[in-house]
Parts: sequence; C-alpha cells; structure tokens
Amino acid sequence: MSTPYQNATVSSGAPVSAVDYDGHPVLVAPEIRRLDGAVREVSVPPFAPPVTHGSLADLPYENAEAAPDTVVISRKLSGGRWTDVTAARFAAQVQAVAKGLIAEGLMPGDRIAVMARTTYDWTLLDFAAWAAGLVTVPVYPTSSVFQTRWILHDSGAVALVTETAAQAAALGPELPHLPDLRHVWVMEKDHVARLADAGTQVPDGEVGVRRGMLGPDTLATLIYTSGTTGRPKGCALSHGNFFAEVDNAVELLHPVFKAQDEQPSVLLFLPMSHVFGRMVAIACVRARVRLGHAPSLAPDDLLPDLAAFRPTALLTIPYMLEKIYNSARAKAEAGGRVTVFDRAAAVAQRYGEALEARQTGTGSGPSRALKTQRACYDPLVYRRLRAAMGGRVRYAICGGSPLGRRLAAFYAGAGIEIFEGYGLTETTGASTVTPPLKPRLGTVGWPMPGTRVRIAADGEILLAGEHVLRGYWDPQAGGVVPATRDGWLATGDLGELDDEGYLTITGRKKELLITAGGKSVAPAPLENWLRQHPLISQVMLVGDARPYVAALITLDPDGITHWRQMIGKHPVPPELLIGDEELTAVIQRALDEANKLVSRPESIRRFAVLPVDFTEEAGHLTPSMKLRRAQILADFGTEVEGLYEQR
Repeated sequence: MSTPYQNATVSSGAPVSAVDYDGHPVLVAPEIRRLDGAVREVSVPPFAPPVTHGSLADLPYENAEAAPDTVVISRKLSGGRWTDVTAARFAAQVQAVAKGLIAEGLMPGDRIAVMARTTYDWTLLDFAAWAAGLVTVPVYPTSSVFQTRWILHDSGAVALVTETAAQAAALGPELPHLPDLRHVWVMEKDHVARLADAGTQVPDGEVGVRRGMLGPDTLATLIYTSGTTGRPKGCALSHGNFFAEVDNAVELLHPVFKAQDEQPSVLLFLPMSHVFGRMVAIACVRARVRLGHAPSLAPDDLLPDLAAFRPTALLTIPYMLEKIYNSARAKAEAGGRVTVFDRAAAVAQRYGEALEARQTGTGSGPSRALKTQRACYDPLVYRRLRAAMGGRVRYAICGGSPLGRRLAAFYAGAGIEIFEGYGLTETTGASTVTPPLKPRLGTVGWPMPGTRVRIAADGEILLAGEHVLRGYWDPQAGGVVPATRDGWLATGDLGELDDEGYLTITGRKKELLITAGGKSVAPAPLENWLRQHPLISQVMLVGDARPYVAALITLDPDGITHWRQMIGKHPVPPELLIGDEELTAVIQRALDEANKLVSRPESIRRFAVLPVDFTEEAGHLTPSMKLRRAQILADFGTEVEGLYEQR
C-alpha cells in the first residue's frame, strides 16, 4: 500500500494563526502529501503524550486521589430525580463491584457482556470489570436472541449483565448452547448492588493486584460491529487504543472538555454499546467532565432529562439534529410563526457561514447588519431551540453519518458549535474531527491528532494511528488476528481530501451503485439531503445494474400529521397516503431540488413511498441508524421492481 506514495510531494504542517477559547496551544495544520497534483495523504502529530503504563481501570482511582469532592457523574434515580456522584464515591463503588466480580470467580482476561441501555450502571460495570482485570463485551439491548447468542458464544463470555429480566428470560432457551456462560445478572433486580455486597470479604489488595497486571496493550473490550451484512466481527480494542483516542480528543476539543467558566457536562443518550458513546463516556471520566446517562431517545423522555441535567455539550448523530430542527419548525408553523422561523434559519445559516469564513481566512466574518439580525432573532427562535436542549448547550459532537453544510451552519449561527467527526468501531471512535476555530462546514474535518488519513487509488479511505484496533477477535485462531496491512486500516468508506487536508465522505465502497450505463453513484449525499425534509423519515437509493437511479422513501409520522393540519385536512396514518397526489407532488419537488446537486446520470428519476418506516426492529436499520441495504432490498423487492416497469 505504501509504494505509490514514496514519490509524493510533502507540504509540512505549520501552526495555525489562532488559539482556542482559553489560550490553549495553537492548532497544527496537517502534513499534506500530494500525488499527481491531488492530496492523497494527511497527518496530524499527537497532541497528548502516549500512555506507557497503567490502564483505564486506574481512572476512577486517580480522580478520587486528585479531586475526591469533584462531581464526576450525575445519576438519575427512580422518579426522575438526579443525584451527584463525587470522584471519591464513584471510585468506592467501582472498587466494591470489582471485588464482587472477583468473589464470583471471574478471572483476569474473562469476558463479561453487558446488555443495557445508556445507564449509570453501564459505566460503573465498565470500570469495575476493568479493575477486576476483565474484558467487557457490549451487546445492544435491541439485539435479537440469535444476535446475542452469537456474540456471547463467539466472545466466550463467562458472565452476562442484562438491564431487564425479560432480556435474561429470552436467553433462557439458549443457555444450553452457551457452555462458557456461568453467570446471568439483572440490573433491575439490583444484582449490581448484590455484587458489591458479595465482595465485602475480598481484600482491597486483590483489586490492586489485578489492576497492576494491566497495561496499554491489554485487551479492554470486544465491540461487535453492527454489520450491514454478514455476521458481526469482534473488534479487539486495547486500553492503549482508548488512551490514544480519548487523550487526543480531550486536548483537541478543549472547549468541550476543559471549559474554564463552568464545569463542562455531557448528557449521554446514544447507545453505550456503540464505540462513539463509550469513547465519550471514558473521555468524560478522564477529564472529570460531569457525565449523565439518558436511556431513552423518545422526545417525551429525553427532553425532561435535558431540562433537568442541563448539559453544556451533547454527543449526537445527524438524525437527532435533523429531528430537533424539523420539530422546531413544525411548532413555529403551528403557532403561525413559520415565516419568522424560516427567516431566522436563513440568518443563522448565513451567520454560521460568515463565522467559518473568518476562521478560515476567506472572509471578514458576520457584518454589522447580520449581527443585528441575529440578535433580533435570538430570543424569538435560537434561544428557544437551545432551551429545548437544556439551555446551556454550546457544543455538540456529531458523528455516524455526514451532517451536511446547511444544518451545520444553522446550528453554528444559532449558538451551538458542531464538531463533526468520522470514525469506526475499529478506530475507537473518531479518526477525523472539525478542528476548533478552523471549521470547514460540510466536511468531517482534519485527522485527529496522532492520525494519518490516506485516499487509496480507488477512493477508499485508509487510516493509521495508535487508536486503530489491534485486530479482530477470532477464537478459532486462538485470539486476535490482524486487521491492518502495513499499518493501514481499509475502512470501506469512500472520501476526498481537499487542498488543506479536510476530509469529505462521499459514500461506501460496497454501497456504490453502478448503473447499467456504467455510471458510479454514491447514494449517501442525496439520501442525507432528502432525509432533512420534514415529511421524509428515511431514503434509500437503488439502481445497481439498472438503467437509472430511483429511491425508496418512508414518511415521518409527526411531519405528515403537521403537514395535513397545515393544509386543512384531518391527520391520517401515513400508510393511507400512498398515491396521494398532493403528497406525491411535495415529495417530487424535494427530489427536484436534490437532483440539482448531481449530474443527470446520478439524479433520481422515480420514487416509491413505502407504507412502513425503516426500523431497527424490522432489521432495516443498524442500532446507529444506518441502512441495512440488503435486507431492505429483500423486503421491498416488489416495490423496487415496480420502479423499473414500463409506464
């Protein structure tokens, strides 16, 4: 892989003439390598020194020693009340549960699976398991029995902690097929507290001995990729992988993790089973950022949690930011203020773009008139939007899929700075991120400090760095098998690097549609653009080996209800609107606008509105909201064929 780049020209990185919000050291521009005039590789040196000893298990104890009275976690109790947990208290609870795991006979290196939503007990078990020398194996709470059995069997887990008794009961018939599994504990039955009680006779020194056995190269977790096709693979991530990722993220995203005016706080509502949520939880503990857990994404549950916790930063995905925007606009329309909202949105977008221009040296920043307009709309629109997120949110770390320039600019103009990133389970989270004070809207930023990004000849993104996994778990091969070649991880994603080293994701290598005319089409850009429409929930483009590109579209129930009310008609279930002429016209106008982004061969010629939405439960979405394209094609084959019938 390295041979074609030996003759590349190199532009050495130079300090960027901007410091961050608290006088933090200057950013360092990436080193850029060009081949045949095109940028093919960029890298940024690490901001944090490598960790040479110890493990993640040490973090609660180090916090307790350095700042015992600092609140590191706020825990939601039954009834919706929140209580603060100090560094000293959290370390004591980690110690107690670790002793309980030892008392139950779990040995260093044993795997313990956790199947739960995003809760305090998840983070507690993570650190307690590490303190006991164990390896944690997350399982999505929405996983099927078959998927769960596969992960438990493949990982050789000796213990499983579920959130609910129903989850444990569903696995009952599978237990004879899981000979390694000796323990099943249930959170809602207070088994975590019982573990702490069970370990009272274990000497504290036993935990110290096990912690002392761990180092940066020790396996910390097996995270099974959700997998859009085939069986999930266990990504073997070490303690050192997490340190390389987390320490550089904390240093780079200084405004999020080290704000000086108030203690930073993050409400985590994305799945802890996903590497993105897990990495941020560890980063919060590492930086002593107050961490909260919200187990439900349903608006009726999440909005009260945001109001009570009042975070300064959010970890989110584009889908959530799109929903917040569309919901705010729908409320404005219902209240007769949609014209004000749309004008405010346009002002925010222009303001965000002007901020970007000033920070990148391509403009002078917001004009006096634009500042005045923004100030007028702030109490009417932007402040209300921020209030819905708790009132103190200033930053959001966004990943999972591209957000898009329009929404990124809107949120920046509304007072919420978006740090958009890109990464995989195999890279312990983000490999690129929007650098503070140097954004480029619509991209996923520069390489994370300590990361190298390369574009292969076929457009595939290759990654290298200390945060890249040690390998994939393969019990048949005796443990972990390498995942990289010459130090480079092939991501399967397609991308482009611009002249300043910013990465743009253009699609998935395996998801490329190649039409019958030979045109290669990356579906993601059009899908992401259309998904921002208030009436559209999900979109999947089709057209592989077909004469043209077409689309399967699902409807957003809330958006449809609001739209029907606005046109003076009674709300009806979305499935009853299939073939409705007014709806078809609205969707067609959205497609016409989207098609302006691409060439004629890439444009969407026909579409079908489906009677049901794509859901994780139906197998159409991964837990991180990515399309399972093969399953969708299998389930809606008739609709796809109809898109290519002669009219």
